[in-house]
Parts: sequence; structure tokens; C-alpha cells
Amino acid sequence: MRITVIGGGVVGLTAALRLAQREHRVTVVSADPLNETTSTVAGGLIYPRHAEPADRVAGWTEISVAEFTRLADVPGTGVRLMPGMVLRRGERPVPPWADAMGGMTRDTGVAAPYADALRFTPPLVNTGRYVGWLETELRREGVGFEYRPVRSLDDVDGADLVINAAGLGAGRLAADSTVWPARGQVVHVADVGLTEWLVDEDDFSYVLPHGEHAVCGGTEEFGEDSLVPDPATTQDILRRCATLLPGIERAEVLRVKVGLRPFRDQVRLDRDGDVIHCYGHGGVGVTLSWGCAAEVAELAEG
Repeated sequence: MRITVIGGGVVGLTAALRLAQREHRVTVVSADPLNETTSTVAGGLIYPRHAEPADRVAGWTEISVAEFTRLADVPGTGVRLMPGMVLRRGERPVPPWADAMGGMTRDTGVAAPYADALRFTPPLVNTGRYVGWLETELRREGVGFEYRPVRSLDDVDGADLVINAAGLGAGRLAADSTVWPARGQVVHVADVGLTEWLVDEDDFSYVLPHGEHAVCGGTEEFGEDSLVPDPATTQDILRRCATLLPGIERAEVLRVKVGLRPFRDQVRLDRDGDVIHCYGHGGVGVTLSWGCAAEVAELAEG
């Protein structure tokens, strides 16, 4: 089958790889170079936060965790397993996706202002390196690439099936007004040998070490669509991360990056005729990518 995947982010690329591995003729169409998509701005921590629908998200996460865990043993992927904790300031249940992570424990012995922490050892993905690895694998499978904007699903010629995985642009292609940008700004600092990642779930602050650099974040500004880094936001991120991990403020600032997450109340993954829609992942596209790719492949052949 001839399949065109619209979208060069991790969700689209992973779906394209799974389809190509099933011997379909796949072409990826991306409006931007692969190393400039929102996916490369992501911190790369594999956990699904508060994505919906919860039952499907748990299933997608379980598949993704298994695949990323396997990839942690593959050189050049940018994936490694690392312990860390999600700090929570209020009492609430263990999330429904906890079992998918494997080995998660709840620690109530953390200091104020935190009520507890969820400790686990998930995959942590250096997304810039990982996207490069995905591209290499796709080319090895014979996948073609086109770099151009797609204004309408009718612009795609010669395909038996189209995968709409265009991130923020997917809503426009599907005439779905429920997709909104959620601006995210992060700061890359030199990794000073950190051996654990940290997330403050309520403050949306995090430090995610990748060896060469650590990603400090973050923001989630709904409805904002500027890709220009804001210096005041940079300073606020560094201040919050220094509270989370004292000493990180002395690390060398390497770069500031901004991406627009495709937010939707629920991830959409379904088939409508000759189009499979797969979008609305917000900030968990990397986390759900392998699970969603597996379902895309099933829908393509079902």
C-alpha cells in the first residue's frame, strides 16, 4: 500500500517506521526540517502526565516504554534509562498509567512543600539525537521524504492512505477547532554529571540530564504561538530549577529553545475513510509515539 504520512515530528516518524517495517511504501511530508520540529524541543522524559483518554494512554504508554527500554541498549538512539522522581505538592492517587512504567514507588518522606514523590526509572530520550536516529532507520527502510507545507488533505496525490500526524497543523487539516498551541520554552545548560532527573509536577519545573546537556523547563502557555525565546521566561525557568536542584543555576547556559505543543483535550487516533488521524498529543508525543504507531499500523491494515 502507498501511504503518505503528513508530519515530521516523532509521532509521524514513528508511525512511518512501523508502516515501512510492514512493507508498505511510505513517504513522509514535513513542513519543516526534521531537526527543527517541536519534537526536538521536548525534554524527552517518558511518562504521560495527564493525557486523555486515560485507558488508551496507559496502553500506548506501556507499548512505548517497552520499545524505548529496548532502544536504550541500541547505540546512537539517544535513549537511556535513568532514575528520578516526580514531586507532588498535594495528596492525590497514583496515576492510572503507573503500572505501565514498571517499578514505580510512592515516597511520602520528601520535605515540604511536597506531599509525596513518585520514583521510577523510565527511558529518558535525547530528542535531537533520537530524531536523527529515526531518520536513519526510515531511510534504511526506503521511506521517502518531501519538505513542503500541506494546505489540505486533498493536496496529497498518489496515496492509498494518508496519516494526518501534522502536530499543530493536524487540526486545520481535519477541520478540528479543538487543537490549540501550548507554547513551551526550555533552557539547555551544561550537564554537570547529574545522575537523576527531577520534576515538580505542580510548578511545571524540571531538570532532565542527557549527558552533554540538561534540559531545564518549563512553560505551558495555552493559546500562545510565539517561537521567539523570552529572556524573562528564561530567567524564571532558571530560578525555579535552582529551587528544585540547588546549584543548577551555576551551569553554563548553552541555548534556549521554544516549541508549540499541539494540545487537545483528548488525543485523537481513528480512521476516517482513507485518512488516519493521529494528533493532539500535547507534551506527550514522544511518550505515546510507539503505542500510537502500533495502533496506526493496525488501523491501516484493518
